[in-house]
Amino acid sequence: MKYVVSVNGKQYDIEVEKVVGGYQPMSRQGAAAPVSRAAAPAPISQKVQSAPQPSPVKAQNTVVNSSAGDTKMEAPMPGTILDIRVKVGDKVSDGQVVLVLEAMKMENEIVSPVDGTIASVMVKKGDTVDSGDILITIN
Repeated sequence: MKYVVSVNGKQYDIEVEKVVGGYQPMSRQGAAAPVSRAAAPAPISQKVQSAPQPSPVKAQNTVVNSSAGDTKMEAPMPGTILDIRVKVGDKVSDGQVVLVLEAMKMENEIVSPVDGTIASVMVKKGDTVDSGDILITIN
């Protein structure tokens, strides 16, 4: 089948052929070379593994003030705060999700690095943070 295609205001004459028996990639140079018909590839008998599930991000950049016993959780990466799952006065345990940070179109669960009580929440939903910004303080 022949078609005329317009791309960015420039028209191209193209010819489309239905290929039976498998896909044959074309070269990027655009050379019109005849494509040989190859036999269909044999089915793959290997077991396909599912993609690994992302794990919560533990705030690695925590600053501990030994005199006051405060732990300041810093943003591990720049991003946007999507959800805050704790409030001042809440008890948290090590590994508990305290907020969700979106970075590069991925939702990252930020977890508490210690057991304690939330002393302050320095961000709100929708805030944009940089690496190292203090997010939450835990006593």
